[in-house]
Amino acid sequence: MLGALMIRGERECDAGVGLRNWRGMLSVLCGALLAILLSDSAAAEPMRYVLTSVESNVHAGDFALTSDDVGAGGDVDWSVRRVTLHGGRQEGVDLLIVDNGVLVVKLIPTRGMSLLDVRAGDVRLGWDSPVKEVVHPQFINLESRGGLGWLEGFNEWMVRCGLEWAGHPGLDQFIDNTGAAAEMELTLHGKVGNIPASEVEVLIDGEAPHRIRVRGVVHERTFFGPKLELVTEFSIVPGESAFRIEDRVLNRGATAQEMQLIYHTNYGAPLLEKGARLVTAASEVAPMNETAISGLDEYSVYAGPTPGYIEQVYLFKPLADAEGQCAVLLKNAAGDRGSSITWSIAELPYLTVWKNTSAEEDGYVTGLEPATGYPYHRSVERAWERLPVLEGGESRTFGLTFAVHPDAESVREMEERIGAMQGDTEIRVLESPPPEEPE
Repeated sequence: MLGALMIRGERECDAGVGLRNWRGMLSVLCGALLAILLSDSAAAEPMRYVLTSVESNVHAGDFALTSDDVGAGGDVDWSVRRVTLHGGRQEGVDLLIVDNGVLVVKLIPTRGMSLLDVRAGDVRLGWDSPVKEVVHPQFINLESRGGLGWLEGFNEWMVRCGLEWAGHPGLDQFIDNTGAAAEMELTLHGKVGNIPASEVEVLIDGEAPHRIRVRGVVHERTFFGPKLELVTEFSIVPGESAFRIEDRVLNRGATAQEMQLIYHTNYGAPLLEKGARLVTAASEVAPMNETAISGLDEYSVYAGPTPGYIEQVYLFKPLADAEGQCAVLLKNAAGDRGSSITWSIAELPYLTVWKNTSAEEDGYVTGLEPATGYPYHRSVERAWERLPVLEGGESRTFGLTFAVHPDAESVREMEERIGAMQGDTEIRVLESPPPEEPE
């Protein structure tokens, strides 16, 4: 195996791929050699490949790793590779592509470890944003257009909103370095989705089924301000149609710090279409604003692309099963394709559904968004006590399972699971938006 890897590395160098690719291959060689040298007692240790490290000043270049390279394929061939995008505003963006034999998942370490899209046969989790490039954060001005600059890079399937704040833009208050009350302009959906990861590594479990893990660390920190750290792990088993994201948000500072986190997960065609449906278990649903009131009767049903459509946003209070797990499912009109998200209600007690069934050219999309709160301005979330606070050195963890349902049977099974969560509870539909402050 090692000899084959060396030959492959020599061929790539002969082909002129350059020093950076050779460094990536060297990382593979080292991992493979380590696997060979491990004793039987340590055979379960994962194989580890460092792709990016600020601490060690490492960048592995166009990294490539396959199940054949490490002898951990089992019955399914898989691969992990990294490429660097070029041209326009995507110049310099790293894209990490994980193919587990069933799903092909694209992660973007350069954009806060967001997920660009997921493909499984004829099912795609993602959407067709008017933003066509994977925009490097260096080209994003979050303060442009009245704090809406975040939208200039918005095309991911799953992007985190946070960490210091996560909702709508606008003026908010804070205590400055002198201890005085001050004001600051919050931009849309926070900063973390536009911060490159400082550390990125791939790990392959030593024991079957050889789970593939991608770990990243993203820092949102400033002097006289927040010192928040996101440690995230994407993991997937070869041959399975679901994957897991586990995040930890840590306050590296010594004093208390507010934080917010929204998992902004966005779906377009082919799952989103006329007659597509939302399925979730909830005790309550409310329109976020006056615009959404008109769609209350059909909040769970989607229209086809509609020029001039104005977004409608609905706020849910999820219900969970006996294990504390809640879920949301988007299924197509025929009910034979779908995608679901499952998470802990203790970690993410709120769900927002964003319906933007506008013309395809303008971005035909819906967002399913488990979160620590709702996407109101931070001052509103603070007033309603939906704003988590991390003491110095304290952390919170968040785990979500994302699944593709490729046929009618798997869609039906997920619907039945959600139905059991709902039980006999009727969903209370509020006819007007909640007030911005408690009475």
